[in-house]
Amino acid sequence: MASVRSTRFRLSSVVLVGGLMCAAVGCGGNSGASVSAPAPSSPSSSFSSFAESWEEPAAYAYTLTSSEGERSLIGTFRVTVRDGKVTKAVGLDESGRAAVQRAPEEVPTIGGLLDRLARAHKEGADTAEAAYAPDGHPERITLDPLKDTIDDEESYVISDYEPAGNKKATTGASGASGASATQP
Repeated sequence: MASVRSTRFRLSSVVLVGGLMCAAVGCGGNSGASVSAPAPSSPSSSFSSFAESWEEPAAYAYTLTSSEGERSLIGTFRVTVRDGKVTKAVGLDESGRAAVQRAPEEVPTIGGLLDRLARAHKEGADTAEAAYAPDGHPERITLDPLKDTIDDEESYVISDYEPAGNKKATTGASGASGASATQP
């Protein structure tokens, strides 16, 4: 009888320890894959859910805040787009004004930002994520080509998006004075 109890006790202990180990590995382990839920304020953070269905209008304006990494396109900008080209870029902060004066051609359209996202995704970037507004235009794009490389990150926040003919009250400093570049 004593050996039956001892065997049951050992078996129970092994099952308990094994279960705890499985739970610990499943909850705290890093299998190399990660799943992140979209931020509560973001309708979607899937790469292609809206990017493929959103059609860039012929004319629109938006505010771009570009940050992260060691790049020349850092700052906040008010951007006007017509026929797929930036026709006006206004730097709304010191960094934005300097970037527009230095290289106005680097200020992208929203379509250009989506092209960067698609290219980063295709090239296997460590991070190539976007959050989309209910109408399908991106509100945030985050790129990080190599996880362990410093200063290669890119972060873009798109706000005050206004398709032409669909004027809305804007927020932010879009009426602020600053360096601007107008392209034909």
